[in-house]
Amino acid sequence: MSRRSLFRTAAAGGLAAGAALSLPTTASAAPALVRSGRPVLTHGVQAGDVRGGSGLVWTRADRPSRMVVEVADSPDFRRALRVPGPLLTPDGDFTGRLRVPARRGRVHYRVVAEALDGGGASEPLTGSFRAEPGRGEPVRIQWSGDVVGQGWGIDRAHGGMRIFSAMADREPDLFLHSGDTVYADGPLEETVTLPDGRVWRNEMTDEKAKVAETLAEFRGQFAYNLRDDNMRRFAASVGQIVQWDDHEVTNNWYPGEILTGEVGEKYTEKRVDVLAARGFRAFHEWQPLDPRTAVDGRVYRRLTFGPQVEVFVLDMRTYRTPNSANTATGERILGEAQARWLVESLADSRATWKIIQSDMPIGVQVPDGDTAWEAVANGVPGPPSGRESEIAGVLAGIRRRGIRNVVWVTADVHYTAAHHYSPERAAFDGFDPFWEFVSGPLHAGAFGPNELDPTFGPKVEFVRGPSRQEASPLEGFQHFGELDVAPDGSTLDVHLRDQDGASLWSTTLQRA
Repeated sequence: MSRRSLFRTAAAGGLAAGAALSLPTTASAAPALVRSGRPVLTHGVQAGDVRGGSGLVWTRADRPSRMVVEVADSPDFRRALRVPGPLLTPDGDFTGRLRVPARRGRVHYRVVAEALDGGGASEPLTGSFRAEPGRGEPVRIQWSGDVVGQGWGIDRAHGGMRIFSAMADREPDLFLHSGDTVYADGPLEETVTLPDGRVWRNEMTDEKAKVAETLAEFRGQFAYNLRDDNMRRFAASVGQIVQWDDHEVTNNWYPGEILTGEVGEKYTEKRVDVLAARGFRAFHEWQPLDPRTAVDGRVYRRLTFGPQVEVFVLDMRTYRTPNSANTATGERILGEAQARWLVESLADSRATWKIIQSDMPIGVQVPDGDTAWEAVANGVPGPPSGRESEIAGVLAGIRRRGIRNVVWVTADVHYTAAHHYSPERAAFDGFDPFWEFVSGPLHAGAFGPNELDPTFGPKVEFVRGPSRQEASPLEGFQHFGELDVAPDGSTLDVHLRDQDGASLWSTTLQRA
């Protein structure tokens, strides 16, 4: 492509914060203060949704300004392409996203915010991400989820969220964030004393001192996480594919829910649909996610990453039926349209390895209180029922269409595990064997392993979790996973790693 063509592609892809989102402004944004001097980029830079010769670059300024990005093939920015971006305004919390050209190899970008009154530009911030790999090139993908949960925030004396630096050191080409990107329902306390007497001291902000209800409070959840040096370093070094789960709004939520009981007492606004609209808006403002890549302009979408890999991002939150005993006919966790899209998209894919980025596991029993279930499994042996029936339909569709090399990755349950599902062990046998890999949390309380539901015949090949619930990051049970695709796509090496990057368990999958 010519330099002029590249510029036109980038300009056409420019995406102001909040574009393509039809959301109510139910809470006021930060005021547009007129300030003298140069703007400041407040929370680093990020990149995401890399596809088709381009990638999305994100940043945030401290005042109204214009985002401008320079793109180059080398870190010295020789022959850089300058791409003017969107205005950063209070309506989008001064965040902005811009799609920039990404031809081959590692793409280097440099971001500034230019003052609207002629007061100059901010100090630049730099980052990089890998463009879509070509044929014959290896690919390294990392995944995990769950950030700043169960009261564990940023403690700089203990290194902050250091797992992000361990992941950055391994130089991934792509990161799949499996949800719970923030804990909007998880207030922090200034100090927490561990069982061994050590003291965890949380860095505090007003927004993290209570549950999030207003739009400003939801925005503050994302702003808090990007205060961490490790997370900003990681975000500036890799392209991300981000999904959401429940804690971006409130624990175990479903559409139409009204918060009651002990949980409801924490909230003035008890209508979950109202909270979800605010959380949804903040999520899209603060993440490097292009809603135009999503099927419905929200979350679920597919993105190719070279000839060997395609990622299918699920949304198990927005279209679910209410949490219940999960045995009735017609219960959903994907919704009919998304379930159909998943099978058809997998069948249409030309990639060797098809990675399903799921925000919840299939066979792990995840209760919601004493009488309801949060995930797919319902703890009832025998044929699929409730939400299991919907997943059975997906698995049967994968088998019927002859789709091969499908791998599921997820987080959510705050431990790491490798599950192999087989019809030979299952009550329902209308599917082909497959793997599900679990890895988390990134920086949150760690839990012990949950029981598995036998409906789809899961077998635990590896599991690691703490002996007590909500173990702190200091206790060593933070995890991430890693997928290494061979240059010819013939193998997929899977590693489950600890918070220092050491491999705890691994296996090699052969291309079918």
